[in-house]
Amino acid sequence: MIRYLYADELSRFPRLADTMFRDRAAQFHERLKWKDVTVDADGWERDEYDDLNPLYVIWEEPDGRHGGSMRLLPTTGRTMVNDHFLNLTGGTRIESPLIWECTRFCLAQGAKPRVSAALMLAGGEVLRGFGIQHYVGVFDAVMIRVYQMLGGCPEILGMSGEGSNAIGVGLWEFSDTAHAKLLRRAQITATQSEDWFAVAFPQGAKSASLACAS
Repeated sequence: MIRYLYADELSRFPRLADTMFRDRAAQFHERLKWKDVTVDADGWERDEYDDLNPLYVIWEEPDGRHGGSMRLLPTTGRTMVNDHFLNLTGGTRIESPLIWECTRFCLAQGAKPRVSAALMLAGGEVLRGFGIQHYVGVFDAVMIRVYQMLGGCPEILGMSGEGSNAIGVGLWEFSDTAHAKLLRRAQITATQSEDWFAVAFPQGAKSASLACAS
């Protein structure tokens, strides 16, 4: 199932949090060998943006472990793309209450293909529920094929490098066509997806969004 949790809520789900940060270490530090990530004594990969009370979208396995996740922050506050990747946007800062940043898209080793689709579908629920129009994020060029397959190819704002080593900044929106495709790939119903979001935000997502900026 999908859980929507702010950072200050993770303590309620210790196994989910522990396995998420460990899986991030395994993916970004060990497998992808990103140079700018650090792993702490607990085996967790965290950075300064995890201290900003982001909203995590997490696929929780039946045993309570992390299956996949992504991290969301409003661009009206600090973001990775504005702090570290202005070279990819020609120096233009991406700042709007209608745009949020998506980072740390992570899958547990052995995660089923449906998990990626479920996470992107949940991202669409956040867009609709919070009244957001786009996500912005930094991506590797090799991911474009994956985005096309899932129906979520971004509008590219800028790129640097060549071939498989190229990285870019893109804007994502969420169309009805993508929604239908992701439901099929995630093997869940629209009602399930909507219910998971409603459980997380019973009083409405727009007012709850203030927590992410605090």
